[in-house]
Amino acid sequence: MKFIATFILTVLLGYIVYVLNDLLPWWTIAVAAFIAAAIVPLKPWASFLAGFLGVALLWWVLASFIDQANAGVMAKRMAEVLPLKGNTILLIIITGVVGGLVGGLAALTGSFTRKKAA
Repeated sequence: MKFIATFILTVLLGYIVYVLNDLLPWWTIAVAAFIAAAIVPLKPWASFLAGFLGVALLWWVLASFIDQANAGVMAKRMAEVLPLKGNTILLIIITGVVGGLVGGLAALTGSFTRKKAA
């Protein structure tokens, strides 16, 4: 249950960061995952997984919506610039994985801040 709470909190905070993207940089998603993992006590690996899945899912959905909003023109051009041979689906998957790693590592750090010093 705590895992699901951390996952949902990460997605909600991440969406708030997305809404405020004119004011905040992209890496603020890490702060959202950090806060979610620091609030809900989980084991470090579970915090990493919740942060990874939360941010990756959020970025996949948002990247898909943005791709659909401009008929895939921007994603197609970006996939041609990168060595993806114009594959927009692969670009969206890579986007989610990169975001997931940022969120997972931030959540892991948030989990480690809850540990007591020995």
